[in-house]
Amino acid sequence: MSHVIIYDDEVFANERHEAEVFAENVTANFVFGDSLVDVGNNNYIPSLSKANFYPNGQEVGFNFTPPYLAPTTSGPVVLQGVNYASGGGGILNDTGKIFGGRINMDAQLDNFANTRQYIITRLGEAAAMRLLENALFSVTMGSNDFINNYLTSVLSTAKQLTVPPEKFVGVVILKYKIQLTRLHNMGARKIIVVNIGPIGCIPYQREINPSAGNKCVNFPNELAQLFNNQLRILVTQLNSKLIGSKFVYADVYEIVQDIIQNYSSYGFESANSAYCSGGGRFGGIIPCGPSSKICADRSKYVFWDPYHPSDAANIVVAKRLLDGKSAEIWPMNVRQLLASS
Repeated sequence: MSHVIIYDDEVFANERHEAEVFAENVTANFVFGDSLVDVGNNNYIPSLSKANFYPNGQEVGFNFTPPYLAPTTSGPVVLQGVNYASGGGGILNDTGKIFGGRINMDAQLDNFANTRQYIITRLGEAAAMRLLENALFSVTMGSNDFINNYLTSVLSTAKQLTVPPEKFVGVVILKYKIQLTRLHNMGARKIIVVNIGPIGCIPYQREINPSAGNKCVNFPNELAQLFNNQLRILVTQLNSKLIGSKFVYADVYEIVQDIIQNYSSYGFESANSAYCSGGGRFGGIIPCGPSSKICADRSKYVFWDPYHPSDAANIVVAKRLLDGKSAEIWPMNVRQLLASS
């Protein structure tokens, strides 16, 4: 038999007032994306894309927004934000299938819909909508759609031969437009959309394209820039068409490219090799694991493993997005977005 809770009118009014005050003052943080921002969701699904083993986790020095699938992500914790990101996930639903389990963007939005309903139930619709309007949303998606579907020789040769880059980018952008619009329609207003970084510079791409020598690989970077140009146009369109929205375009490509080109000025000693080396010239053949070669000082490396920036590089990126100029994050930086009404 279901439980029926009967509220005293005065008690209920007090609780609802507290909820209203909470919604006005909290800045919740909701995160969507792939392995660049996954804080543990893949630990709860059967997936090959996990990082819950040594030496991963050495760099965790602060509290993250909790993963959606963690049993402890419940109650008042949810009101401060949730992370839905999943390693291997993508904008396209079939992206990352080589990893088995992963949570694509559509499924992440489904999970947010569940969170949204929970917040409405807990706070009431008016207060819940204010919480979401004040909240910060960030979406870091797209890299896997290109690395897995278009740039991995064994898996994507046929697609490269039959689908021109412009057409593939168009398919991804159209899908992304639907997803970002859905996020807005569920109450998100302050939304940071992170573009694709210079994926031709990651150790993995350097490794499988030895003809590039010591340089970044051109084609993956050209593909990323083709997508990024379309993404910036999409952000402009969404801001003009969706009432009350503040979509922000975060140009991580340019920031990371600057770090790689001027790495010594940032205090790095290596801009092309992985700190957690999986063999090969650049340490980019095998993912980071217990048998990997570990270098002496991880703070001196731009890349942690074959695919991901190091914590030291991420700190530089985060600072540039927080207070950056329009060339790095447009039309406003994160601090300005948080202060906007």
